[in-house]
Amino acid sequence: MFQSNSLEQSLKYFFGYDSFRPGQAKIIQEALQNRDLLVIMPTGGGKSLCFQLPALLKPGLTVVVSPLIALMQDQVDTLLDNGIGATFLNSSLKSEEVRSREQAIIKGKIKLLYVAPERLLNDKFTPFLDFLAEKIGVSFFAIDEAHCVSEWGHDFRPEYRQLKQLRQRYPQVPMLALTATATKRVREDIIHQLALKQPGIHITSFNRPNLDYDVQFKERRSYNKLLSYIRQQKGSGIVYCLSRRSVDDIAFRLQNDGIKALPYHAGMADEARALNQNRFIRDDVQVMVATIAFGMGINKPDVRFVIHYDLPRNLEGYYQESGRAGRDGEPAECTLFFSLSDLKKIEYLIDQKSTPQEQKIARQQLRQVVDYAEGTECRRTIVLRYFGERFAGNCGKCDNCRDPKPLEDWTIEAQKFLSCVARCRERFGMTHIIDVLRGSKKRKIEQNGHHLLSTYGIGQDRSVAEWKMLGRSLIHQGLLDETSDGFSVLKLNKGSWEVLRKQRTVEIAITQASASKVLGEYNPRAAEIELLFERLRQLRKQLADSNQIAPYVIFADSSLRLMAQLKPKTLEEFAKISGVTDYKLSQYGERFLSEIRAFSQEQSLPNPLPTQSNMITLQLYQQGLNVQDIAEMRGLKESTVYSHLSELIEMQQPVDINQFVLPVKKDLIIQAIKKIGDQSLTPIKEYLGDNYSYNEIRLVRAWYRRENK
Repeated sequence: MFQSNSLEQSLKYFFGYDSFRPGQAKIIQEALQNRDLLVIMPTGGGKSLCFQLPALLKPGLTVVVSPLIALMQDQVDTLLDNGIGATFLNSSLKSEEVRSREQAIIKGKIKLLYVAPERLLNDKFTPFLDFLAEKIGVSFFAIDEAHCVSEWGHDFRPEYRQLKQLRQRYPQVPMLALTATATKRVREDIIHQLALKQPGIHITSFNRPNLDYDVQFKERRSYNKLLSYIRQQKGSGIVYCLSRRSVDDIAFRLQNDGIKALPYHAGMADEARALNQNRFIRDDVQVMVATIAFGMGINKPDVRFVIHYDLPRNLEGYYQESGRAGRDGEPAECTLFFSLSDLKKIEYLIDQKSTPQEQKIARQQLRQVVDYAEGTECRRTIVLRYFGERFAGNCGKCDNCRDPKPLEDWTIEAQKFLSCVARCRERFGMTHIIDVLRGSKKRKIEQNGHHLLSTYGIGQDRSVAEWKMLGRSLIHQGLLDETSDGFSVLKLNKGSWEVLRKQRTVEIAITQASASKVLGEYNPRAAEIELLFERLRQLRKQLADSNQIAPYVIFADSSLRLMAQLKPKTLEEFAKISGVTDYKLSQYGERFLSEIRAFSQEQSLPNPLPTQSNMITLQLYQQGLNVQDIAEMRGLKESTVYSHLSELIEMQQPVDINQFVLPVKKDLIIQAIKKIGDQSLTPIKEYLGDNYSYNEIRLVRAWYRRENK
């Protein structure tokens, strides 16, 4: 049996990690002293380790109470893949499987047993638990998702109230209660309901330093922005929408645009939801488009981005949902799309609430979300302030800190804008007002006689984007109203007239994008690491599929990235990678070393990596720019950009040929290549005729060569 002189050695042996996350070591030390504990640790903080490691170091069986079958399954799979004896008993198992697992527990092969609260207190299960307590010994009870015990919590479950019986039945067995979020009132209720005896209370920071927060204004073409964003991402992501209809629509459109995406909402059959959830966890699809019904109990640690396509209803919900990104501690992005139309939808839902008090609370919560979205200070400061935690600001990991928006006095421009709204008799929307200000020749303007107004053409010195920025800011600052009856007509209010009468000034935060920020910097070493990282991710997926487990159960992204950076050559070097246990070394070491060696040999061949110019084109393509935009931004011919894309395709870079060539055309070009050969484009072009361009043929030839190497 493993003997250790320190907690750090135990951590490395069982889980492969070199150091604890903040707060973990102290909690584990107290758990080993048989104390009752209450642990409040945000998602991604490492709550599970706080009871899993003590369970392995103490004699006897640890019983883990968990409310969700999916969460039990996931944690048990991860423990088993580390060579640790763990199992669960729940309603998903047949009676033969239950008996088999009970025998394994009795024989001492199991250290952690996961059960639902309903089963734990069932009359049929209680005698078995009594037997285990007497023959093997129960080291402690770990109550996961402990907020469920309190009616003041956000997910109260009556069956959790009965867990107090554990203290009455097994008074000497310590209890460890864990949850991600709990107010002071909920914490006190958990202690009372579980009858915890002078518990050690551990509350770690709500700050998630690895998360990057960003807010983007949502416009009419926001789907294109969403698509462009997802195409830039390489890992898994969740897109949250307000309604089931929106979920189905966005998932369908993403699928049509070549993104592997699935829907998830309460209107779907249980079987369909479970299937989609499993495909997402196994990395069969990249994106889950969901309502807030998705997420509870999802233990997928390598979600790299969470997008709120619609406005969340409150900041606590946003924190929990966005917090499903980056649970492995690796960098992840949380993006909120903000629009006034979403605000109106939620206000309508609030109006349907039954009591004025409920409506008042909901409006206050919504206002807090809007304050977050419109705020120009550090977004992390705003979120942590909500939970009563102070933060110094300037986190460097949100859009406001990375790219501070300077405040400028736009009073004169605001007077022009509001005056135009007045002269158009408050009967038109923002687009029409901007057209008038910029002197547009549109027929609608002449038909309404607005080309004769004094405000016609007085705003030509500002771009359409700048006028939109001002219009949105006026609305957000309450200096202009917009109807929500489906027509979005601009209306003046008291604040508008104060601006027009020079009784108040208008300052707006200016958003400026720089070309250098779009292009970024090309780093050959970083590009090579990224290529190897993707190769290792593909190998991990193959191994996971063959073992019918989630890829992250084998190795976390952080471990793969270290492998790509360090390129271990021997099993001894591989064993030093964080996340590699002795068990995983024997299971997977040779396969991953072989892949790293093969990649290194390929890099020794001439021109193994794309050129710097090609990589810049790839970066712009991944940001959603089309060929014409890339050529214009870089000062290149479009044919040159197509050449870059062809070379990238041949070198197995992530360029989707179906975005440039229709599948039916692609098939006919391949037939021509097979007949004529791929040495020269001209004979192929002459064979196919004028309906096929040289660029299309060049791209397909590159794809054909790649597939037939």
